[in-house]
Amino acid sequence: MNSNPMYMEYVDDADEAVAPSARRRGWRVLGWVSVGLSVVMVAGSLTAYGVYRKALGNIAHEDANALLGPNRPKKLNSAMNILLLGSDTRAGANAKYGRSMVKDPPRSDTMILLHLSPGGGQALGISFPRDLMVPIPSCKLPNGHRTQPQSVGQINSSFTYGGASCVIKTIEGFTNIKIDHFVQIDFNGFKAITNAVGGVEVCLPKAVNDPQSKLRLGKGRHTIKGETALAYVRTRKGLGDGSDTDRIKRQQKFMGALANKAMSAGVLSNPNRLLQLMNATTKSLTTDSELTPQVMMRIASGMQGMTSGKLRFVTVPWGAYAPDPNRVALRQPDANRFFAAVRNDKTVPSDKPKQATTSKIPPSQVRVRVYNASGINGQAKRVADDLESQGFQVTVGGNAKPTATTRVLYGPGADQHALTVNALLPNPPQPAPRKSGTPGVVDLVVGSNWSALKNSQSGGIPTQAGEVKATDDICKE
Repeated sequence: MNSNPMYMEYVDDADEAVAPSARRRGWRVLGWVSVGLSVVMVAGSLTAYGVYRKALGNIAHEDANALLGPNRPKKLNSAMNILLLGSDTRAGANAKYGRSMVKDPPRSDTMILLHLSPGGGQALGISFPRDLMVPIPSCKLPNGHRTQPQSVGQINSSFTYGGASCVIKTIEGFTNIKIDHFVQIDFNGFKAITNAVGGVEVCLPKAVNDPQSKLRLGKGRHTIKGETALAYVRTRKGLGDGSDTDRIKRQQKFMGALANKAMSAGVLSNPNRLLQLMNATTKSLTTDSELTPQVMMRIASGMQGMTSGKLRFVTVPWGAYAPDPNRVALRQPDANRFFAAVRNDKTVPSDKPKQATTSKIPPSQVRVRVYNASGINGQAKRVADDLESQGFQVTVGGNAKPTATTRVLYGPGADQHALTVNALLPNPPQPAPRKSGTPGVVDLVVGSNWSALKNSQSGGIPTQAGEVKATDDICKE
């Protein structure tokens, strides 16, 4: 065990010969899946509150506000931010997954900030890697004592030292995003959850026979549930590069597929299957005392227009942590720009985007080439993805000379096409002809003043590199 308190050791980081409880590896990471389903439950099921009141009564509550105190970030808009945590506690029924660890403090490698954009039409799940090194503040405990602050520590140590409220205080500290509620879940209901939705589709790039997770599947698509689904989310060394961040991406895809299955396959409209689903989940939930069933119901009613296509998952911008290659750090300035976009998300997305343009040419007939003049790595690709989601024919032109102002330029014969693009930009200058422009092509030069497209599929938050959508083809990278 590492003597440095800023590091948290994990059984799944150990060699197989010194890992006495293989089950711990799996049940800890199942928070990804259970949390993903709790999102679906809140978003889609609570309109039938009267029918399911007994199931909702299974949820435990904790007074987070009393522990957090008054010095917190200001709420800037009507968006809702809910922290989702997976706990590996062995209390109660969870003891059978590791009786030797019943007295161990709980850990969490699942920390997702669910951001619900104003209007409830978009949802963004923001993952924080368990190995992310950040400042850990002093946290008040239920017994009145306080934890010692750390100038830098592993983010999930905040959960072990101070529980959910300490995680909230930690994340609010470096993001300045106000967190409205939290949902904490243990792992006892996982197999029942995957059975309740009828299994989840996954795709393996190669055949896997992993003795640690006991995942044994051939290459290609599979619909998995129960023990097989458990093995899939457990495996780390059997797939990918073996890193935690690579596993996060795979688990994000699993959560997206799970949400898509529940929201599109009639699970939420089938009373028997829904009740089974909720009973499998609510007995494992703890929330802040203000997230009552009535509040959940109000959140659900505000999200009635949300479909699985509007559910996205991203990982906070991260990079290498210089003192230790086994840990990661926030990648700046990208992380602060991303957190600012989340804080200031005031866009109310429309179910049917309207083309506010004087041009009669639809996006499907407009060819756009995006250039990055913002100085931000990957910005052109993110903008191109957003344009493509709105129906444009898009290519990435590469980097351009840095400039503050975003511009729309056009080649011969593309003046009307440029108006269609220009109408989606907030306060743009008028499109201008480009002397060396390609006939029929509009060039969008993205400057450092870029914010987001009107009718953005990102709910006012620019598309992030490597994000996962619930409707993505599970077999495509």
